[in-house]
Amino acid sequence: MSQSDVRLRGIQKSYGKVHVIHGVDLDIEPGEFAVFVGPSGCGKTTLLRMIAGLEEISGGSMTIGGESVSDLPPSERGVAMVFQSYALYPHKTVFDNMAFALKIAKVPKEEIAKRVNAAADILQLQDYLQRLPKALSGGQRQRVAIGRAIVRNPKVFLFDEPLSNLDAALRTKMRVELATLHRSLGATMIYVTHDQVEAMTLADKIVVLNKGRVEQVGRPLDLYNKPASLFVAGFIGSPQMNFLSGDFATQRGATTVGLRPENLKVQAGGPIQGTLKHSEKLGNETFAYVTSDTLGDITARMDGTLPLEPGQTIELAFAPEHLYRFNADGRSI
Repeated sequence: MSQSDVRLRGIQKSYGKVHVIHGVDLDIEPGEFAVFVGPSGCGKTTLLRMIAGLEEISGGSMTIGGESVSDLPPSERGVAMVFQSYALYPHKTVFDNMAFALKIAKVPKEEIAKRVNAAADILQLQDYLQRLPKALSGGQRQRVAIGRAIVRNPKVFLFDEPLSNLDAALRTKMRVELATLHRSLGATMIYVTHDQVEAMTLADKIVVLNKGRVEQVGRPLDLYNKPASLFVAGFIGSPQMNFLSGDFATQRGATTVGLRPENLKVQAGGPIQGTLKHSEKLGNETFAYVTSDTLGDITARMDGTLPLEPGQTIELAFAPEHLYRFNADGRSI
C-alpha cells in the first residue's frame, strides 16, 4: 500500500461572501492516521471534501505525495473516500460493489479478482462476496465500503464519519477493526468525526477545528494533557472538563480554571463544596453531579463503590498539578 503526505497551505473556502474555512495550514505525514474533530459546523467535512476534490478551493494550495492537486479532479488525486452512508449498489454483489471502480477503469479481470480477494481477506469478507448488501449487517456493509476503497490502492484514504450509522457496541468493534486495518496497510488515512472518543482511540494526530480554523494539532494524549485553549479542553475528554471562574479562579492566577472529573476526589475540607444532585452508578465507576452555590454545576468521576445519596453535602479536593489555567482570551497559561 502506497504512502503519501498531504500538505495544506493557507486553505480557504467561501460560499459567496460566507467564509467557512479560514487559511488552514496542515501537514499530514506518510502513513499517518489523522483525525479531524470538532462540533457540527466547524468545517471538518468541508476540509475533507476539499482534499478529495469534491469542493473547490477558494484560496491556498494543496499537495498529495508532493504533487499539486489544487486544480485536479477527484479521480486524479489518488484518494479514496468512505462515506457515512455506505453508498453500496443494492443490486450488485459484494464482489461487484468492490470491483466496480476497477471495472470502470478497465483493469484486467485477473487483476480485479486479485485485488478484491486480497481486500476481502483483510476485511474478513470472503464468505460474503456473492451476497447482496441487504443480506449484510451494518458493520459488514461498512467493511464493503472500506474494501471498495482498498482495491483502488489509493495514496490517501478519506473517511467521513463512517461509524455514525452504527450502534454503540458495533462502533466500538469497528474502531478496533479500523485501527488494525491502518496498522496492516500502513496507509495514510484522514478521518472526520464529531466523536472525541473515536479521535482519541484512532488518531496518531488529532486536528481540532473550531469555526473553520485549526484550534490545535497534536497527539491524542498531548491534547488531553496540554490543551491550548478552553475550546480544546472542553472538547477532548469525557465527561467534559469542569470550568470554574470568579474568585476561585482569580485566587489561582487565572480568569478560568479547569478540572477534569476524574481528578476530583471526595475529601473532607476540600476547597469545593456542593450538594449532590444526581449520581450515575455504572458499576466500576460513578459520575457524581454536584451543584455549588458559588461555582455552579460540577461533574466528578469516582469509584463505583462510593456510597452517594442525592441531597447530601459533598466536599471535593484535587491535586494542584491537575488544575488547568486559562486567561481572559480562553488560552492556556
